[in-house]
Amino acid sequence: MDETPGPRRRSVRDWIVDVALVALAFLFGLTAFIEPPHEPSPPPDSPVAVTVETAVLTAGCAALWWRRRWPLQVAGVLVAASAFFVMVGGAMLVALFSLAVHRPPRTSLPVFGVGLLAAFVNIRIHPEQNAPDLVMFLLSAAMMAALTGWGISVRHRRELVDSLRERAVHAEGEARLRAERVQHQVRESIAREIHDVLGHRLSMLSVHAGALEYRPDASEDEVRRSAQVIRESAHQALQDLREVIGVLRAPVGELPQPTMADLRRLVAEADHVGASVVLSEDYEGSVPERTGRAAYRIVQEALTNVRKHSPGADTRVLVSGAPGGELRVEVANGPSPTPEAEQEDHPAGSGQGLVGLAERVSLASGRLEHGPTADGGWRLRAWLPWPT
Repeated sequence: MDETPGPRRRSVRDWIVDVALVALAFLFGLTAFIEPPHEPSPPPDSPVAVTVETAVLTAGCAALWWRRRWPLQVAGVLVAASAFFVMVGGAMLVALFSLAVHRPPRTSLPVFGVGLLAAFVNIRIHPEQNAPDLVMFLLSAAMMAALTGWGISVRHRRELVDSLRERAVHAEGEARLRAERVQHQVRESIAREIHDVLGHRLSMLSVHAGALEYRPDASEDEVRRSAQVIRESAHQALQDLREVIGVLRAPVGELPQPTMADLRRLVAEADHVGASVVLSEDYEGSVPERTGRAAYRIVQEALTNVRKHSPGADTRVLVSGAPGGELRVEVANGPSPTPEAEQEDHPAGSGQGLVGLAERVSLASGRLEHGPTADGGWRLRAWLPWPT
C-alpha cells in the first residue's frame, strides 16, 4: 500500500466507522472512573487532575478523526500521552490499529514497542490497587498486540486484494493485446490471400484488355480468344471473391487453399494469356500440404509480376527437390517483347506482392531471392523445407 496516501473524501462507511471508533474510545476512557463493587476505593483524584484527564481524553478521541491522513503522528502522540494519562488508553489502541492498517510493519511494530514502554510507565505512575502490576502490564500488552496484529492482517489482506485486482487488469490488458495481435495476423493472412488470388486473375484481365486496346488490327479469332479469356478470368475472379467473402462471414473455417496438384492448371492458364510458360517438375513423392501451398503462391505471384512488368515474356517455372531436403521453386522470365508504350499502360504495382511473398516464405521457414538477370529478365527463387 502507499506509504503516504493523499487525503481522500470520506465515504458514508468511513463516517460510520469513525464515529463508532471515537465513541468506543471515549467510553473506554470513562471506564477509568468506574470502580468494581465491594472493593476498597482508592483516594479520590483532585478536581484538577480529573479535568486534565477529561481534556486529554477529549483531545485524544478528536485526534482519531485524522488517523487516516496522519496515522504515524496521531499514534505517536497518543502513545506518548498514554504513558501519563490512563483515560487516553482507548484512543491509543485505536490509533495503533489504524497505524498497522495504513503503514507497513517496519513502522507500526516500533511504535508498538514504544507503546509497551508507555504502558509500563503508566502502571508505575498509576498503580492498580486491586491487581498486581505485572498482570496489568500483561493485559495492556495483550490488547495492544491483538489490535496491532489485527491491523497488520487487515493491511496484508488489502494488499492481496489490490495485487489480485492489478493482476486481473494486467491479464486483461495482455489478453486484449494478444487478441489484437491475432486479429492483425488474420488480417495480414487474408490480405495476402486476396492479393494472390485476385491479383492473378486481374492481371490476366489487364493483359488481354491492353492487347485489345493496342492492337486494333487484330483478327476476329484473336479478339474472340481475348474476350473469352477476359470473360473466364472475370468469372473466376468473382468466384474467388465469393469464396473469400463466404469464409469471412462464416463463424469458423479458413480460406480455400491450393495445393501442388493445382500448379499445372495455374501454368496452363498463364500460358493461354499469350506468352510461353513452361513448367518443369523434378521431384518424387508427395509434397506436404503447407509446402505445396507456399510453392503454388510463389509461382502465382511470380507469374502475376511477369504479366505486370514484362508482358509477353517467355517464362520458365522449375520445381525440384526431395523429401528430407528442400523444395526449390524458380520462376525466370526473359525480356518483354511488348513495346515500351504498351508496357507503360500496365500498372506498376505497389510492391506488396513481393513483401507478402517474403512473409509467406519466412513463415514456412524458407528462403527467398529475386533480382534481374543478365539478359534483361527477372528471376525469383525460393527454397522451402521438405520434411520427411
